[in-house]
Amino acid sequence: MVRNRFAVGAGLAVAGGASVMLVALVAGPGSWWRGYVSEAGAAGQPYAMGYRFGLILLACGVALLSREVPRIGVLLLVAAVLAGTSGVVSCSAGCPLPPYETTTLADVVHTAVSILGLAVLAAAMAMTWWTSARPAMRRLAAAALALTVPLGAALGLMMLFAGRGATSAVLERVLLVVAVSWLVGTAVVSGVRAGRSASG
Repeated sequence: MVRNRFAVGAGLAVAGGASVMLVALVAGPGSWWRGYVSEAGAAGQPYAMGYRFGLILLACGVALLSREVPRIGVLLLVAAVLAGTSGVVSCSAGCPLPPYETTTLADVVHTAVSILGLAVLAAAMAMTWWTSARPAMRRLAAAALALTVPLGAALGLMMLFAGRGATSAVLERVLLVVAVSWLVGTAVVSGVRAGRSASG
């Protein structure tokens, strides 16, 4: 039953954190479909602290989930640390990235840990798909991975060759929705398993 509580807590923390981030993004000035998502947490933004809190809450959810899925626990824990670091080290206004804009050390650190965090999550998806004994977990991971790899590659190319723009903004948002959906889905499946085990 303890495992079930951890799964529920993980799912709620990830979903709650993502919801807080979304509110901060939508409530901010300008169109929420433009720019990088992290811009909502930049210094000077009206809901920057809310956005950062949401990201840290999401990171706590990922850390809790690492207890529920032992095969990928280390990867999820690493992803949680990277996400938490991304929440603590915010980018400057506009989240400028090379080679098109002048950046600060915080911009580079924030971007690096954010990209690494998503890469580690993709690795966790792949390992789940490859090693999980549960069909539902494998199917969920396969679907998420099938979207994450091309979306991540396209976003990386856009950031490298085109810079900040409408296409990269849409790609980033869709990629984040896929990542959050996989995390919440994995928590739900883990919780159902734990609940059935306890009742059986």
